[in-house]
Amino acid sequence: MAATPLNGLSLEDLLPHRGGMLLVDEVLEVESSHARTSSSPRPSWPLAEESGVHPLILVELAAQTAGVCNGWDRIQTQGLDSNQMGWLVGIKKAEFFVDSLPFAQKVVSCARTTHNFANLREVACELYQEQRLIARVTLQLFQAEQS
Repeated sequence: MAATPLNGLSLEDLLPHRGGMLLVDEVLEVESSHARTSSSPRPSWPLAEESGVHPLILVELAAQTAGVCNGWDRIQTQGLDSNQMGWLVGIKKAEFFVDSLPFAQKVVSCARTTHNFANLREVACELYQEQRLIARVTLQLFQAEQS
């Protein structure tokens, strides 16, 4: 599937993450209520071990994919120069179906907003490697009011 045109937007426009904490490599699809991203686990990632990356990192990949949706929505409704305030993220549920993520084997994360009320969202995310489901994560996101 072709990448969704981002109209010149970068990952840094969509997400507040920088440097080693920006784990998303590419946005494959994005709308205000869903996103699909890809990432390749690297030895420089947090939770990396000799043989791969601990699957707990999939929670962060799910959160960053949800953040792509939130960033896209913010830019579409408030403009590119709007406040890029982060979201507090709670883990409602996480199921992992792998023991480790091999380096350089692409992870595709699919997130969709299931509930959206004011500054609270619930996001369901499924993560895949080579079309095999490796995790399901449900997140609750809250953004404080801007003063």
